[in-house]
Amino acid sequence: MKPIYLDYQATTPVDLRVVSAMQPYWTENFGNPHSEGHPFGWAARQAVEFARSQVADFIGADDNEIIFVSGATESCNLAIRGLAASQSSNERKQIITLATEHAAVLETTGWLREYGFEVQVLPVKPDGILDINELESALTEQTLLVSAMLANNEIGVIQPLKEISSLCHAAGAFCHTDATQAAGRIEINVDELGVDLLSLSGHKVYGPNGVGMLYVRNRVDLQLEPVMTGGFQENGLRPGTIAVPLVVGMGEACAIAGREFHQDVKRLAILGQYLLSELKEDFSDIEIFGNIDRRVPGNLNVGIPGVLGENLVEAISAEVAISTGAACSTGSPEPSHVLLALGVEPELAATGIRISLGRFTTNDEVSTASTALRRILKRQL
Repeated sequence: MKPIYLDYQATTPVDLRVVSAMQPYWTENFGNPHSEGHPFGWAARQAVEFARSQVADFIGADDNEIIFVSGATESCNLAIRGLAASQSSNERKQIITLATEHAAVLETTGWLREYGFEVQVLPVKPDGILDINELESALTEQTLLVSAMLANNEIGVIQPLKEISSLCHAAGAFCHTDATQAAGRIEINVDELGVDLLSLSGHKVYGPNGVGMLYVRNRVDLQLEPVMTGGFQENGLRPGTIAVPLVVGMGEACAIAGREFHQDVKRLAILGQYLLSELKEDFSDIEIFGNIDRRVPGNLNVGIPGVLGENLVEAISAEVAISTGAACSTGSPEPSHVLLALGVEPELAATGIRISLGRFTTNDEVSTASTALRRILKRQL
């Protein structure tokens, strides 16, 4: 038997409806969307533009504000590096981000230090949420960009993006958010959030791997430079032939998420609360990392003092698939940088495990997983 999959924040299975939408573009409608002289290219182009409209509708954007890329990491790079590259030597040179960001943001902003940018990494409160006063104090007339994740990839905590973007704009700065982990779990509307740049990835919203998008608000003062060369596709920002099946899949995945969002999140919230209550019943000293109320439904990041997270993940892997944190940090001997940023002591941070439920998680699976977790935890104490 396969283990029960409870690692939806690492990746989601592709919804079969998405697979069905993609299928013709692998075989029958295989044209290059940039071929303008025949029906094969026209059909592919039409499919790409329809997918663009689906993604735009999902986040409340205009179609021409959507740039297709290979995933959220490339999207974050294009947003941050592309904006930085557009600045002359006399313009704004400060970039602000948070200590709990994904490596796609932290490493990209850190790389810009070598090119004369001042990068300020703000701490978060013990519950994982930014202290707005910290941001207000950090903003100056030299601030170019603030990049803050909408929902954290490890602890699921939701940042106050509307307040963050409002402060950015008051200071004349732009606001970028990596909304990858929020997609399909909380409502996303770029106008309500007030963000100028937003990153998503297909494989976190029940779409395929290898595709993502960058939202770029229509503003005359918002200019990006491409970070790759080789063509003028995607408004000149992302060269290369568009992967039509993947783009079609992302569009369909976003359309499904938009339709089914409310029923999904209600069910995930109930299942997550049940699982936590079951663990609390046997382990009263359980540590919950991150704000328990301001987090995406279906996310639990917890630790049992005395039980190393990596040992638990390995011991239960034949029955339940969970993780110790971000998949991109697998193999790192250090405790999660997100938990350390909350002020958690390294010894306790090393106990952290991330359990994430999703669209296809059943009541029976959660009940079975709860029994397995409690049994193996008792063995390891």
